[in-house]
Amino acid sequence: MSAVKAGAEPLAVVFNDDGLVPNNPMPFLVYKAAVDVRSNPEASIEQLFGKNGWGAMWRNGVYDFAHYHATVHEVLGVARGRARVQFGGDHGQALEIAAGDVAILPAGTGHQCLSASDDFCVIGAYPPGPPMDLQRPTPENHARALKTIPLVAIPASDPVMGTDGPLMRLWRRT
Repeated sequence: MSAVKAGAEPLAVVFNDDGLVPNNPMPFLVYKAAVDVRSNPEASIEQLFGKNGWGAMWRNGVYDFAHYHATVHEVLGVARGRARVQFGGDHGQALEIAAGDVAILPAGTGHQCLSASDDFCVIGAYPPGPPMDLQRPTPENHARALKTIPLVAIPASDPVMGTDGPLMRLWRRT
């Protein structure tokens, strides 16, 4: 049995640059209940991301302060528990994410954990490329990010659905 629900279509949201959090013109994507996490959830998500070419993985939560990554895209797979996370900065959207959900953040997308269950565990990963950078929303970081974000390559595959996944058609440079 596949760990991923066949034909899963993500929620796609474009967050506007708010002057401190640059966000990205490519949409933030969320697959709801896309991964079967009933058995060995962390390993199931890690295997899925690895199979689809996303690496440099870690296990933890989501920081409780607003931040973004200006040199790399990020995927967050929820292995256990649930959390309310603010995506897109102060003017973005707070979403409930829970075990089995996967959020894909194009470079520049703000995120901050507002609350989480005690057992909340996320698997994070990145496509091949530069290492993860952590930026806080300041005017100086924003100015630098506007130069680096357009240079971040579109990944070769969707971390959930592979080379034919929705990310491949939804993430296009204009």
